[in-house]
Amino acid sequence: METFVRVVETGSFARAADRLELSVSAVSRQLADLESHLGTRLLNRTTRRLSLTETGRVFHERCVQLLADLGEAEQQASAHAVEPRGTLRMTCSVTFAVRHVAPAIAEFCAKHPRVSFDLDLSDRYVDLVDEGIDLAIRIGEARGQSLIARRIGISMLVCCSSPAYLRLRGTPASPADLPRHSCLTYAYGMRDLWRFTNVAGEVEEVRVSGSAHASNAEMLVALASAGLGICLEPDFVVAPYIRAGRLVPILANWQAPSVDVLAVYPSRRHLSAKVRGFVDFLSERFARRPEWRLDFEREQPKPRPPRAGRRGALDT
Repeated sequence: METFVRVVETGSFARAADRLELSVSAVSRQLADLESHLGTRLLNRTTRRLSLTETGRVFHERCVQLLADLGEAEQQASAHAVEPRGTLRMTCSVTFAVRHVAPAIAEFCAKHPRVSFDLDLSDRYVDLVDEGIDLAIRIGEARGQSLIARRIGISMLVCCSSPAYLRLRGTPASPADLPRHSCLTYAYGMRDLWRFTNVAGEVEEVRVSGSAHASNAEMLVALASAGLGICLEPDFVVAPYIRAGRLVPILANWQAPSVDVLAVYPSRRHLSAKVRGFVDFLSERFARRPEWRLDFEREQPKPRPPRAGRRGALDT
């Protein structure tokens, strides 16, 4: 079972053999014996690559969990269960990871020095089972019926633009005005169909388009702050720009949907100590008022005071 998982993780009999300190022929024989025992093919083999069959994909998911359970049982038997240990393979979107997960990892590792992190930072959807990932931090939705998702925080979508753009093109008064503006759209969010709700509970959906479409939210926010258009992005991305006065929130009477910050993992049963410990740590950290939360009334940039003239008059 472990041999099969290592072959899938490395994508090669030779690399799996190196990791297991076995010969390539021994690895190949063990895989053949396992398939014979199960009466089904687990891997498709070609001269160039290996790929899981549908049965192999399901079996791999269960094997990963069973090996994790076994590892945790061994830790418990050796009285190390209370201390998370080992390498935690995790994926997360770039901006959220750099701004909010990085300091959390540093604090967690200071408390648990036997844990290390292997990070895959990308806004794209990563198949946790196929790529051997222990944990994903995702914004919005878990995706994948075999995955377990735990909400560890909430983010608000904020519609905003630069002061320069609004001076040039005017400020939208309602979502119905947005199709006449340059709206910068995100590949993994609501794309070109933006939805808002007002204080009366009325919902309005509008189809938008603009000068840029990207797979990275930070890029769209940077473009918006440079005056290219209007963006609708999470507060953890736009907050520094709004606090610096480079972006201004618009549509004050309308609210875009909130999005969940999720810890997603493939385990159906017990989590390993390292994953459970880090997820609990993030949940407690983000349960307090997170640093990305905006207080619009308090955090609006204040106008600069007028300078006094030579004779005490105010400059105009």
